[in-house]
Parts: sequence; C-alpha cells; structure tokens
Amino acid sequence: MYIGVLLLKRGYMHKEKSHIAIRIADLMQGIHEFDFTCNASDFEGWQLHEAGFTRDITISVIVDKSEKELTVTIKTCTVADFACDICLAPIARTLSGSLKLHYLSGVPVEEAQDWDEEYRFLGNKDESIDLTGDVCETLLLSLPLKVACTDNADCKLFGRNEKNEGFHADEISSWQESLKQLKYKYR
Repeated sequence: MYIGVLLLKRGYMHKEKSHIAIRIADLMQGIHEFDFTCNASDFEGWQLHEAGFTRDITISVIVDKSEKELTVTIKTCTVADFACDICLAPIARTLSGSLKLHYLSGVPVEEAQDWDEEYRFLGNKDESIDLTGDVCETLLLSLPLKVACTDNADCKLFGRNEKNEGFHADEISSWQESLKQLKYKYR
C-alpha cells in the first residue's frame, strides 16, 4: 500500500489551484492504493467550503493498472456542516461518495472518438493523472438535497418530543395550515 501525498501545486501560468495527481509513469502493473487528507480550502474555485465542507476530507484512490488500461476508483469521506432546512439548527453529517474511472492508453485518436464517454484516453507521454476535478465532483454529488434534523426537539415539524406527539389539529399555526393546503394543491 502506498501513502500518497496531496500535491499542492501553485501554478503561476494557470489559475492557482490545488492538485491531486497520481503519477502513473512509474507504476507497475497491479493494484496500488493512495490515501490523501486535505480540506476544502485546498480546492480553490470549487466553493466546497460554502457547500458545507469545513472539516478534513479523506480521499482513497485505488489504481488497477494493466497493460493497456487503468481503472481508478476514488472514494471520499468527510463530515459536512449544515443548517436544518426547517429549524436552522446546526447539523453535522457524514458524507461519502465514490467514482470509478477507466483510462485507456495506446488507442489511436481516430478510434478514441467512437468510444463511450465512460473512458478517458492517455497519451503515450502522460506521466500523471489529475484527479482534482473528479474528487471535487464526487464531493459535491454526495451532498444531500434536503437536510432536516429528526432528533432535535427544537425542530417543530420533525421533533420527537411529547409536545409534538400529542399535537392536536387546533394547535396548528397559520404557516402550518398554509403548508398543508399547498401540499394538497399539488397532489
């Protein structure tokens, strides 16, 4: 097992951004594992911090190299901080995501245009694979669409306390009644 290092390359000719790369020129055939730890601020331009990624991000990359193909599996894991969509209470959720990529080498350019988009192509002189964008996309795709707390007593809609369990129809506030009418309108 290899322990990878987060390569922070500050390009002066390009936009400044962090860089997660796997050097493939020296890899022997077989399975290789790389582990990275970084945080959202390492990925400039992706707005990961604004999306709730404020803690360490663990990235595991498994590269399976054969003669003509590389299969790269990316797994991400982190704890993201959100606010409940209903009561605005702070919530921390563990998020994980995975992505599998296939790279082919030695395929003529004319044939490469007929392939599916699932495959990416490596040139004969490529020494590394940049996974920065793929890692960021995996993180963003792991975000939940809705965030609601189910065990917070302050959350009036989903709270599990005695006050909400003994909830009577005459205690419905005006916004709850409007929400109920809106729900029936779109059914």
